[in-house]
Amino acid sequence: MQPRPAIAILTPGILTALGLKSILEKLIPMAEVDAFDDARALEENGMERYFHFFVATRCFVGHSALFAPVRKRVILLTSGQPQPEFAGFRCLDILRPEGDLIRDIMRMHHGAHHGDHTEGIPPQPQTAQLSAREAEVLALVAQGCLNKEIAQRLHIGLTTVISHRRNLTEKLGIRSVSGLTIYAVTMGYVDPEQI
Repeated sequence: MQPRPAIAILTPGILTALGLKSILEKLIPMAEVDAFDDARALEENGMERYFHFFVATRCFVGHSALFAPVRKRVILLTSGQPQPEFAGFRCLDILRPEGDLIRDIMRMHHGAHHGDHTEGIPPQPQTAQLSAREAEVLALVAQGCLNKEIAQRLHIGLTTVISHRRNLTEKLGIRSVSGLTIYAVTMGYVDPEQI
């Protein structure tokens, strides 16, 4: 007998976890749904068991390295419209009305069985292509470096750093340092331990 497909939910909110678990068990009765409030418990349970991971954005940012190998199977749980920092990720707005939420999950489930893991999910902006230098600047911004420090470390002029930061803002649509930091961590430009 084949094992049941498994779905993991990782969120610090118990009500969110229980509500989503209940919806998933009704919509996909053949699936085993496990809810976790701690990433370590999820990891100890065996990441390879799970077909999908429904993960709160806060948990994802704090444990992005854990989810890097399974990135394509992660669905981020957002509260409202997804932020530009999460471009390229599938997102599920948990604040939507129940009917819309169920429809999104059903479309996702249908798409997964037909080879399209993004079917039915509101389109996310494409991940911006950064130059190697822009990626270096982004990583240093995320690590808390000021423009002058970045210029010294990369042996470039201050105006060049400012130009790269302006390009990052235009390409990513992210204006704040905290937003750039979240983007850098989630996209793997910087290790969370370096922040």
